[in-house]
Amino acid sequence: MSEQVASSPAPQAEPAGQPEPVTPAPAAAPEEPEGSKGSKGGGAKKALGIIGAIVAFLVIAVLKFGAASAIGNFLNPDETAEAKAGDCIAELPEVTGTEEQSVNDAKVVGCTSTEAAYNVVGRVENQTEAQAKEGKACEQYIKEGDDAYLFYNIAPGGKGYLLCLTKKA
Repeated sequence: MSEQVASSPAPQAEPAGQPEPVTPAPAAAPEEPEGSKGSKGGGAKKALGIIGAIVAFLVIAVLKFGAASAIGNFLNPDETAEAKAGDCIAELPEVTGTEEQSVNDAKVVGCTSTEAAYNVVGRVENQTEAQAKEGKACEQYIKEGDDAYLFYNIAPGGKGYLLCLTKKA
């Protein structure tokens, strides 16, 4: 808070019997909270800036990947996204015939690991869900007599990858 000092005017002779005029003291300026450094709402502006950055990130993620995919990938990254021919995949749910099951915890493991259950014999990019379900793209990778399995990660209405798998011997 700043203090102001003013010089008092020279005293004038007052006629006897009249009271001296009273001048009110200047009002004190209100004190600012500590840490505000002269800007009102500085903390609120900072919080709004952070919230704005988060919202911008989420909008970009939604536009690019779709909300479910963006949030899902952040919380549970796809551990098979980089799988390629020659890699091995850990145990998956048992399926027979044309049965299909959803898998949340598939992962690539070393082929010498006791967890290795499937060999990746091929990978096909830019597949729609319908193409992946047909399995025709994997025919070139599967040998006669092999038990073939298809593993794909494709968002509804989008495109993704298809892994062609055989049961590890």
